[in-house]
Amino acid sequence: MASDTSFQLVRWPGYFADPFVLRTNGGYFAYGTDSPERPTLAETGRQFPVLFSPDLETWDFVGGALAAPKMMDSLAFWAPEVAEREGRYYMYYSAGGEAGEEHKIRVAVSEQPEGPYIGSDAPLMPKEPFTIDAHPFRDPADGKWYLFFAKDFFDAPAGTGIAVVPLASDLLSAAGEPKPVLRAQGDWQIFERNRFWYDRIWPIWNCVEGPFVVFRQGRYWMFYSGGRWEAANYGVGCAVADHVLGPYIDAHASEGPSVLTSGDGLFGPGHNSVVVGPSGGHCICFHAWDADFKVRRLHISRLNWSPSGPAVERHTLFP
Repeated sequence: MASDTSFQLVRWPGYFADPFVLRTNGGYFAYGTDSPERPTLAETGRQFPVLFSPDLETWDFVGGALAAPKMMDSLAFWAPEVAEREGRYYMYYSAGGEAGEEHKIRVAVSEQPEGPYIGSDAPLMPKEPFTIDAHPFRDPADGKWYLFFAKDFFDAPAGTGIAVVPLASDLLSAAGEPKPVLRAQGDWQIFERNRFWYDRIWPIWNCVEGPFVVFRQGRYWMFYSGGRWEAANYGVGCAVADHVLGPYIDAHASEGPSVLTSGDGLFGPGHNSVVVGPSGGHCICFHAWDADFKVRRLHISRLNWSPSGPAVERHTLFP
Protein backbone atom coordinates (compact mmCIF):
# COMPACT_ATOMS: atom_id res chain seq x y z
CA MET A 1 0.00 0.00 0.00
CA ALA A 2 1.19 3.50 -0.82
CA SER A 3 2.41 5.55 2.11
CA ASP A 4 4.19 8.51 0.54
CA THR A 5 2.76 12.00 -0.03
CA SER A 6 1.73 11.52 -3.64
CA PHE A 7 -1.26 9.70 -5.06
CA GLN A 8 0.26 6.60 -6.67
CA LEU A 9 -2.64 4.19 -6.95
CA VAL A 10 -2.66 3.79 -10.72
CA ARG A 11 -3.96 0.27 -11.30
CA TRP A 12 -3.74 0.11 -15.12
CA PRO A 13 -1.03 1.90 -17.12
CA GLY A 14 -3.04 2.39 -20.32
CA TYR A 15 -5.85 4.74 -21.25
CA PHE A 16 -8.97 3.73 -19.32
CA ALA A 17 -11.58 6.42 -18.74
CA ASP A 18 -15.03 6.26 -17.06
CA PRO A 19 -14.23 3.01 -15.24
CA PHE A 20 -16.99 0.71 -14.07
CA VAL A 21 -15.97 -2.32 -12.01
CA LEU A 22 -18.22 -5.36 -11.60
CA ARG A 23 -17.60 -7.97 -8.91
CA THR A 24 -18.51 -11.37 -10.34
CA ASN A 25 -17.17 -14.84 -11.26
CA GLY A 26 -14.50 -14.95 -8.59
CA GLY A 27 -13.00 -11.57 -9.39
CA TYR A 28 -13.51 -8.14 -10.88
CA PHE A 29 -14.23 -7.04 -14.44
CA ALA A 30 -13.50 -3.42 -15.35
CA TYR A 31 -15.04 -1.71 -18.37
CA GLY A 32 -13.90 1.68 -19.65
CA THR A 33 -13.96 4.27 -22.38
CA ASP A 34 -11.15 3.75 -24.89
CA SER A 35 -8.71 6.40 -26.08
CA PRO A 36 -9.79 8.54 -29.06
CA GLU A 37 -7.64 6.34 -31.31
CA ARG A 38 -9.71 3.31 -30.18
CA PRO A 39 -6.98 0.64 -30.16
CA THR A 40 -9.39 -1.90 -28.65
CA LEU A 41 -11.64 -1.73 -31.71
CA ALA A 42 -8.64 -2.04 -34.02
CA GLU A 43 -7.28 -5.05 -32.12
CA THR A 44 -10.45 -6.97 -31.28
CA GLY A 45 -13.16 -5.61 -33.54
CA ARG A 46 -15.15 -4.61 -30.43
CA GLN A 47 -15.70 -1.41 -28.50
CA PHE A 48 -14.73 -0.82 -24.84
CA PRO A 49 -11.64 -2.38 -23.25
CA VAL A 50 -12.27 -5.02 -20.56
CA LEU A 51 -9.85 -5.86 -17.74
CA PHE A 52 -9.96 -8.67 -15.19
CA SER A 53 -8.49 -8.77 -11.69
CA PRO A 54 -8.73 -11.29 -8.86
CA ASP A 55 -7.98 -8.63 -6.24
CA LEU A 56 -8.48 -5.07 -7.63
CA GLU A 57 -4.71 -4.68 -7.84
CA THR A 58 -3.33 -6.90 -10.64
CA TRP A 59 -5.15 -6.40 -13.93
CA ASP A 60 -5.06 -8.18 -17.28
CA PHE A 61 -6.58 -7.04 -20.56
CA VAL A 62 -9.11 -9.65 -21.71
CA GLY A 63 -10.52 -8.06 -24.87
CA GLY A 64 -13.20 -5.75 -26.17
CA ALA A 65 -16.74 -5.88 -24.84
CA LEU A 66 -19.24 -4.54 -27.36
CA ALA A 67 -19.91 -6.00 -30.79
CA ALA A 68 -21.70 -2.94 -32.16
CA PRO A 69 -23.25 -2.90 -35.63
CA LYS A 70 -20.68 -1.99 -38.28
CA MET A 71 -22.73 1.06 -39.22
CA MET A 72 -21.77 2.52 -35.81
CA ASP A 73 -17.99 2.13 -36.18
CA SER A 74 -17.55 5.82 -37.01
CA LEU A 75 -19.17 6.91 -33.72
CA ALA A 76 -17.51 7.59 -30.37
CA PHE A 77 -18.46 5.17 -27.56
CA TRP A 78 -18.55 6.37 -23.95
CA ALA A 79 -18.96 5.20 -20.37
CA PRO A 80 -20.12 1.55 -20.28
CA GLU A 81 -21.79 0.09 -17.18
CA VAL A 82 -22.97 -3.48 -16.70
CA ALA A 83 -25.89 -4.89 -14.72
CA GLU A 84 -25.99 -8.59 -13.89
CA ARG A 85 -29.35 -10.34 -13.53
CA GLU A 86 -30.02 -14.07 -13.42
CA GLY A 87 -26.81 -14.97 -15.22
CA ARG A 88 -27.16 -12.41 -18.01
CA TYR A 89 -25.24 -9.19 -18.39
CA TYR A 90 -26.68 -5.92 -19.67
CA MET A 91 -24.31 -3.20 -20.86
CA TYR A 92 -25.53 0.39 -21.00
CA TYR A 93 -23.43 2.91 -22.92
CA SER A 94 -23.72 5.95 -25.16
CA ALA A 95 -22.65 6.49 -28.76
CA GLY A 96 -22.53 9.61 -30.88
CA GLY A 97 -20.21 12.27 -32.24
CA GLU A 98 -16.64 12.76 -31.01
CA ALA A 99 -17.55 16.05 -29.27
CA GLY A 100 -20.78 14.68 -27.80
CA GLU A 101 -23.12 15.51 -30.66
CA GLU A 102 -26.31 13.46 -30.49
CA HIS A 103 -24.90 11.02 -27.96
CA LYS A 104 -27.63 8.61 -26.87
CA ILE A 105 -27.75 5.66 -24.49
CA ARG A 106 -28.10 2.12 -25.86
CA VAL A 107 -28.13 -1.33 -24.25
CA ALA A 108 -26.53 -4.63 -25.29
CA VAL A 109 -26.67 -8.11 -23.74
CA SER A 110 -24.17 -10.91 -23.13
CA GLU A 111 -24.17 -14.36 -21.54
CA GLN A 112 -20.77 -13.74 -19.93
CA PRO A 113 -19.28 -10.65 -18.28
CA GLU A 114 -16.42 -10.16 -20.76
CA GLY A 115 -18.78 -10.19 -23.77
CA PRO A 116 -19.42 -10.11 -26.59
CA TYR A 117 -22.33 -7.76 -25.86
CA ILE A 118 -24.86 -7.73 -28.68
CA GLY A 119 -27.36 -4.95 -29.22
CA SER A 120 -28.98 -2.77 -31.84
CA ASP A 121 -28.34 0.87 -32.69
CA ALA A 122 -31.71 1.91 -31.22
CA PRO A 123 -31.41 4.42 -28.34
CA LEU A 124 -33.34 3.88 -25.11
CA MET A 125 -34.70 7.43 -25.03
CA PRO A 126 -34.82 8.59 -28.66
CA LYS A 127 -36.69 11.83 -27.88
CA GLU A 128 -33.88 13.13 -25.68
CA PRO A 129 -31.25 15.04 -27.69
CA PHE A 130 -28.36 14.01 -25.43
CA THR A 131 -28.08 11.12 -22.95
CA ILE A 132 -24.82 9.73 -21.53
CA ASP A 133 -23.29 8.09 -18.44
CA ALA A 134 -25.92 5.39 -17.87
CA HIS A 135 -25.96 3.80 -14.42
CA PRO A 136 -28.35 0.82 -13.91
CA PHE A 137 -29.38 0.43 -10.28
CA ARG A 138 -31.53 -2.17 -8.55
CA ASP A 139 -33.33 -0.65 -5.57
CA PRO A 140 -33.05 -3.01 -2.57
CA ALA A 141 -36.23 -1.46 -1.17
CA ASP A 142 -38.57 -2.60 -3.95
CA GLY A 143 -36.41 -4.85 -6.17
CA LYS A 144 -37.07 -2.68 -9.24
CA TRP A 145 -34.41 -1.50 -11.68
CA TYR A 146 -33.79 2.15 -12.47
CA LEU A 147 -31.47 3.91 -14.89
CA PHE A 148 -29.66 7.03 -13.72
CA PHE A 149 -28.06 9.07 -16.50
CA ALA A 150 -26.92 12.52 -17.57
CA LYS A 151 -28.94 14.68 -19.95
CA ASP A 152 -29.06 18.31 -21.08
CA PHE A 153 -31.39 20.89 -19.52
CA PHE A 154 -32.16 24.23 -21.15
CA ASP A 155 -33.70 26.13 -18.24
CA ALA A 156 -31.54 27.67 -15.51
CA PRO A 157 -29.05 26.41 -14.49
CA ALA A 158 -28.54 25.42 -18.12
CA GLY A 159 -26.31 22.48 -18.88
CA THR A 160 -25.93 18.79 -18.24
CA GLY A 161 -27.64 17.36 -15.16
CA ILE A 162 -28.72 13.98 -13.80
CA ALA A 163 -32.07 12.24 -14.24
CA VAL A 164 -33.53 8.81 -13.48
CA VAL A 165 -36.05 6.63 -15.28
CA PRO A 166 -37.56 3.23 -14.34
CA LEU A 167 -36.46 0.31 -16.52
CA ALA A 168 -38.87 -2.20 -18.02
CA SER A 169 -38.85 -5.72 -16.62
CA ASP A 170 -36.63 -6.94 -19.48
CA LEU A 171 -34.07 -4.16 -18.71
CA LEU A 172 -34.05 -3.29 -22.41
CA SER A 173 -36.23 -0.19 -22.44
CA ALA A 174 -37.31 2.76 -20.34
CA ALA A 175 -40.65 2.39 -18.55
CA GLY A 176 -41.59 6.00 -17.94
CA GLU A 177 -40.48 9.58 -18.31
CA PRO A 178 -37.12 10.79 -16.97
CA LYS A 179 -37.21 12.62 -13.65
CA PRO A 180 -34.52 15.22 -12.85
CA VAL A 181 -32.68 14.40 -9.61
CA LEU A 182 -29.58 16.67 -9.54
CA ARG A 183 -28.65 19.94 -11.23
CA ALA A 184 -25.62 22.23 -10.94
CA GLN A 185 -25.26 24.20 -7.71
CA GLY A 186 -21.67 25.50 -7.56
CA ASP A 187 -19.18 27.38 -9.72
CA TRP A 188 -16.88 24.34 -9.81
CA GLN A 189 -19.58 22.63 -11.90
CA ILE A 190 -19.29 25.13 -14.76
CA PHE A 191 -18.27 23.35 -17.95
CA GLU A 192 -17.71 26.44 -20.08
CA ARG A 193 -18.69 30.09 -20.28
CA ASN A 194 -20.11 31.33 -23.60
CA ARG A 195 -20.36 27.82 -24.94
CA PHE A 196 -21.67 27.36 -28.47
CA TRP A 197 -24.01 24.38 -28.27
CA TYR A 198 -27.38 23.62 -29.87
CA ASP A 199 -26.77 26.41 -32.41
CA ARG A 200 -26.60 29.18 -29.83
CA ILE A 201 -24.26 30.67 -27.22
CA TRP A 202 -24.93 29.89 -23.55
CA PRO A 203 -23.43 32.44 -21.11
CA ILE A 204 -22.85 29.61 -18.62
CA TRP A 205 -23.05 25.91 -19.47
CA ASN A 206 -22.89 23.67 -16.40
CA CYS A 207 -22.07 20.00 -16.14
CA VAL A 208 -23.15 17.46 -13.53
CA GLU A 209 -22.73 13.88 -14.80
CA GLY A 210 -21.43 10.36 -14.09
CA PRO A 211 -24.00 9.22 -11.49
CA PHE A 212 -23.36 6.15 -9.33
CA VAL A 213 -25.71 5.19 -6.48
CA VAL A 214 -24.86 3.25 -3.32
CA PHE A 215 -27.64 2.14 -0.94
CA ARG A 216 -26.35 2.27 2.62
CA GLN A 217 -28.15 2.27 5.96
CA GLY A 218 -31.51 3.03 4.38
CA ARG A 219 -30.32 5.99 2.31
CA TYR A 220 -29.27 6.48 -1.31
CA TRP A 221 -25.84 8.03 -1.84
CA MET A 222 -25.32 9.29 -5.39
CA PHE A 223 -21.73 9.96 -6.37
CA TYR A 224 -21.44 12.30 -9.33
CA SER A 225 -18.84 14.24 -11.31
CA GLY A 226 -18.94 17.94 -12.10
CA GLY A 227 -17.08 20.58 -14.08
CA ARG A 228 -15.18 20.13 -17.33
CA TRP A 229 -13.93 16.59 -17.83
CA GLU A 230 -10.69 17.75 -19.47
CA ALA A 231 -9.77 20.36 -16.84
CA ALA A 232 -8.42 20.47 -13.29
CA ASN A 233 -11.73 21.69 -11.83
CA TYR A 234 -13.30 18.29 -12.54
CA GLY A 235 -14.10 16.36 -9.37
CA VAL A 236 -16.52 14.05 -7.56
CA GLY A 237 -19.23 15.07 -5.14
CA CYS A 238 -21.96 13.09 -3.38
CA ALA A 239 -25.68 13.78 -2.95
CA VAL A 240 -28.00 11.82 -0.65
CA ALA A 241 -31.71 10.95 -0.71
CA ASP A 242 -34.21 8.97 1.35
CA HIS A 243 -35.94 7.57 -1.77
CA VAL A 244 -34.48 6.21 -4.98
CA LEU A 245 -36.25 8.93 -6.98
CA GLY A 246 -34.93 11.69 -4.78
CA PRO A 247 -34.75 14.52 -4.08
CA TYR A 248 -30.93 14.21 -3.89
CA ILE A 249 -29.15 16.86 -1.85
CA ASP A 250 -25.43 17.65 -1.80
CA ALA A 251 -24.98 19.82 1.28
CA HIS A 252 -21.38 20.58 0.23
CA ALA A 253 -21.99 21.47 -3.43
CA SER A 254 -21.35 25.18 -2.97
CA GLU A 255 -17.93 24.44 -1.45
CA GLY A 256 -16.55 22.19 -4.19
CA PRO A 257 -16.26 18.45 -4.86
CA SER A 258 -16.40 16.73 -1.47
CA VAL A 259 -15.17 13.25 -2.46
CA LEU A 260 -12.38 13.67 -5.03
CA THR A 261 -10.56 16.77 -6.25
CA SER A 262 -7.25 17.60 -7.89
CA GLY A 263 -4.22 17.58 -5.61
CA ASP A 264 -1.36 15.39 -4.36
CA GLY A 265 -0.46 14.41 -7.91
CA LEU A 266 -4.09 13.77 -8.90
CA PHE A 267 -5.40 15.72 -11.91
CA GLY A 268 -9.08 16.08 -12.80
CA PRO A 269 -10.40 12.93 -11.07
CA GLY A 270 -13.89 11.81 -11.98
CA HIS A 271 -16.49 9.42 -13.32
CA ASN A 272 -16.31 6.87 -10.54
CA SER A 273 -17.92 3.58 -9.67
CA VAL A 274 -18.02 1.93 -6.25
CA VAL A 275 -17.44 -1.77 -5.64
CA VAL A 276 -17.09 -4.06 -2.62
CA GLY A 277 -13.43 -4.96 -2.15
CA PRO A 278 -11.94 -8.38 -1.35
CA SER A 279 -12.26 -7.79 2.39
CA GLY A 280 -15.79 -6.43 2.30
CA GLY A 281 -15.26 -2.66 2.39
CA HIS A 282 -16.19 -0.21 -0.34
CA CYS A 283 -13.61 0.83 -2.93
CA ILE A 284 -13.94 3.78 -5.28
CA CYS A 285 -12.73 3.32 -8.87
CA PHE A 286 -12.21 6.43 -10.97
CA HIS A 287 -10.11 7.93 -13.70
CA ALA A 288 -7.61 10.78 -13.46
CA TRP A 289 -5.31 12.45 -15.97
CA ASP A 290 -1.57 12.15 -16.12
CA ALA A 291 0.36 15.36 -15.42
CA ASP A 292 0.30 16.34 -19.11
CA PHE A 293 -3.47 15.82 -19.44
CA LYS A 294 -2.88 13.30 -22.23
CA VAL A 295 -4.05 10.00 -20.73
CA ARG A 296 -6.88 9.16 -18.34
CA ARG A 297 -5.94 6.18 -16.17
CA LEU A 298 -7.71 3.87 -13.73
CA HIS A 299 -7.23 4.59 -10.01
CA ILE A 300 -8.66 2.71 -7.03
CA SER A 301 -8.79 3.66 -3.37
CA ARG A 302 -10.57 2.73 -0.16
CA LEU A 303 -13.81 4.54 0.60
CA ASN A 304 -14.59 5.26 4.24
CA TRP A 305 -17.97 6.30 5.64
CA SER A 306 -18.82 8.65 8.48
CA PRO A 307 -22.16 10.16 9.60
CA SER A 308 -21.47 13.09 7.28
CA GLY A 309 -20.87 10.90 4.23
CA PRO A 310 -18.12 9.15 2.23
CA ALA A 311 -14.43 10.07 2.20
CA VAL A 312 -11.55 8.71 0.15
CA GLU A 313 -8.34 7.41 1.69
CA ARG A 314 -5.85 8.49 -0.91
CA HIS A 315 -2.99 6.36 0.38
CA THR A 316 -4.62 2.98 0.80
CA LEU A 317 -6.14 0.52 -1.62
CA PHE A 318 -8.80 -1.42 0.25
CA PRO A 319 -9.54 -2.68 3.80
